[in-house]
Amino acid sequence: MTKAIVTVIGKDRVGIIAEVSVLLAGYGINILDISQTVLQDYFTMVMLVDVGKMDIPFPEVKAALSDLGEKLELSIRIQHEDIFRSMHQL
Repeated sequence: MTKAIVTVIGKDRVGIIAEVSVLLAGYGINILDISQTVLQDYFTMVMLVDVGKMDIPFPEVKAALSDLGEKLELSIRIQHEDIFRSMHQL
């Protein structure tokens, strides 16, 4: 299993989780865990996903999420789990 972290941040609105989930499922990416909250009017979400069976190259998934983020006026990023961990260690 190859894991990655997806982060979503921006102004809250209906359908954010649905649109991100549909995009991920369309590429064969399974959501393993999800945490989301709304702070005042701002939506934040972190997803742990399995990218081991996705059917397109990782850079294309990264670009598709970025494009979706622009469409929804959100910041959507994906990083391999090992990179995320090394960037966030104390």
